[in-house]
Amino acid sequence: MDKEIFVVCDRNVETLAAGIAEGRPMLPITADEDHKTMDTVVRICRWLMEQGADRSAVVYAVGGGVTTDLVGFAASIYKRGVRYVNYPTTLLCQVDAGIGGKTGVNLDGYKNMIGVTRFPAATRILPEALKTLPARELRSGAAELLKTFIIEDNGNYDRAVKVLSAPVTDFDALHKLVLEAAEVKYRIVEQDPFEEGPRRKLNLGHTYGHAIEWYQHTHGVSGPLSHGEAVAIGMIRAAEISERLGIAKAGLSSRLRADFSACGLPTELPCPEEELEQAIRKDKKVENGRIHFVLIRKIGKVIIEELDDLHKFTE
Repeated sequence: MDKEIFVVCDRNVETLAAGIAEGRPMLPITADEDHKTMDTVVRICRWLMEQGADRSAVVYAVGGGVTTDLVGFAASIYKRGVRYVNYPTTLLCQVDAGIGGKTGVNLDGYKNMIGVTRFPAATRILPEALKTLPARELRSGAAELLKTFIIEDNGNYDRAVKVLSAPVTDFDALHKLVLEAAEVKYRIVEQDPFEEGPRRKLNLGHTYGHAIEWYQHTHGVSGPLSHGEAVAIGMIRAAEISERLGIAKAGLSSRLRADFSACGLPTELPCPEEELEQAIRKDKKVENGRIHFVLIRKIGKVIIEELDDLHKFTE
């Protein structure tokens, strides 16, 4: 048995992770936004040190996006960097967080303010894991799946809406869509690994999505929206702004609102827009006071524009 492998998992998937670990050292963690902090990263690094992990170590991250972000960051800084492998167990992580090499933690409620880009040695999709997810977890991932196909369609957007809105989920069809989405993201990341250009398209919906998450965290909102749900609302907002700028034809936001609703996703801001301004201004995508904002021309075509004031698009 390869003793250089160390497994860190979301405690919610500990049984699944134990099968992957096959007796190797394993650390279950609480993987939620409240624990997505430097304290958890330090805990992982300390555990690796206690286990005797050296520079040849490989760390397996088994869980959703919070897990892969935390473990990837810890692996990136432990002894100046060891290899890690992602085993994404949520739909959201399989199509987004587990692929692109972004790692990091939150700071004072602001999303992913501390982190590095360091690519996993591999990402291993676990299709059977999706069947164990609660409906809301699937919906959260649905938003990122739809986002990917709004960026690059090839007919997959309509197929995804059909699968995601069905009363009974066709997991074989969903797995095929996951692989298609993962391929889209991989191609974009390969072109622009450090987000200096085309990779910024993958931030569609995230400017408002992260601001909504910040608002909920700082205001102690009960039963907050998930990341994917917040991003869904952000995409609707992006479509509305695209229409007002004349970049998209009228009706795009209405179409997305209907499709997202059919898939069980929220479509309306959970608070007045002005409440989000502080978080938007602190977003990582702001440079020189201007926001790299992803706008939608049509399904399958997005562009990046530098906007100086989203307030003027408020109704």
